[in-house]
Amino acid sequence: MADPNDKVPGQAPGRYYVDSQCIDCDLCRETAPANFIRNDEAGFSYVFKQPETAEEETLCKDALDNCPVEAIGRDGDS
Repeated sequence: MADPNDKVPGQAPGRYYVDSQCIDCDLCRETAPANFIRNDEAGFSYVFKQPETAEEETLCKDALDNCPVEAIGRDGDS
């Protein structure tokens, strides 16, 4: 489970985040490319834009559910 106290740098403020467990597997970037991007220098993904539509929300949730190391987190239900 992702740790909200261990978020990688560069996150867009909001519910979704990535923590330092990220192994840079590309799943989140392939699943929700409008919301996740890679930090090329450090080799991890992060949320650069929080979901703004129902479709983006669904894709971010899919990325969270399928992350192989559970590095994606979501705070709250709203």
